Amino acid sequence: MKINIRKVNFSFLQKINITYILFSLLVVASFLIGVLVTKVQYLESESSNNSIVAAQQGGDEYIDPGLGPENTGPQTVSIDDDPVMGSDDAKITIIEFSDYECPFCKSFYTDTLPSIKKDYIDTGKVKFVYRDLPLSFHDPLATLEAVAANCAREQGNDETYFKYHDEIFNRTQSNGNGLTNDDLLTIASDMSLDSNTFSTCLESDRYSDEIQKDIADAASIGGTGTPTFLIGKTTSDGVITGQVVVGAQPLQVFTAIFDELESE
Repeated sequence: MKINIRKVNFSFLQKINITYILFSLLVVASFLIGVLVTKVQYLESESSNNSIVAAQQGGDEYIDPGLGPENTGPQTVSIDDDPVMGSDDAKITIIEFSDYECPFCKSFYTDTLPSIKKDYIDTGKVKFVYRDLPLSFHDPLATLEAVAANCAREQGNDETYFKYHDEIFNRTQSNGNGLTNDDLLTIASDMSLDSNTFSTCLESDRYSDEIQKDIADAASIGGTGTPTFLIGKTTSDGVITGQVVVGAQPLQVFTAIFDELESE
């Protein structure tokens, strides 16, 4: 009897094995990539959450944490000779120490200040004082913008100052990437200010001491982040004792303090 032995195609089997190995490696690689992506998303989420908490506390906008007293109770600071929005007869004063290049300050300006202005400042309940707190890592533009707003005030009054203040926040990109000298001159021109007078003021150092005093006064109440607010009852001498609030807090934080002070 003749036995017909068929040859086995081993090359075919080798191809199957190689294909299986490649498929297995692809599955493992996909799994590892999925784990890596999940880890990255987790870390980004944690970073985002930390940023939110930081923003509520003034974010990473810090001078030197060792400069001011620990904020454990009421603090006292003057409104100095800085611009005021609102009635002199308002029962409550809120002082903001702010940096035009701080994104948290811009957030307060866009998200919270309009409601405070409408319901409290314009109704004569609260007056708002703006003081400068430019941070070194936002310079030179933060200080330049602070000087520019003061130069605008020279050609008008506090209302002129706040119009210029608004234009800075409306136009800046924040984080030290804001407005150049030419940009600031453009705002002055748009507001029909005298360009030559404004330019001379902007190039001078006449507001250096004023800004340094604002920085020192902020530090004296523990204002190590921007924006920092002090909210208290208005006094005849402009020296306000009140509660310190740090960060772009939600409107409810401010209104709760206002309402409590109104009821006293």
